[in-house]
Amino acid sequence: METTSLNRLIEDFNELPFEDREYAVELIRKQLIEAKRERIVGRAKEAVSNLKKGKTKKGSGEDLLKDLEND
Repeated sequence: METTSLNRLIEDFNELPFEDREYAVELIRKQLIEAKRERIVGRAKEAVSNLKKGKTKKGSGEDLLKDLEND
């Protein structure tokens, strides 16, 4: 989002009555939670796909650390 658009959004928000601002904040908070859930679902699907394609590695935590050190 452009800075000017964000500034305008904030200005418009501050012109709202207090109760409407409270409602808007709660609505935005819920939308962010849902967006985070959707991102998690997307990452989970990607992980399952990578597992099925054999693109993942298996091992202990110690194996993981050793692998990371070798990169």
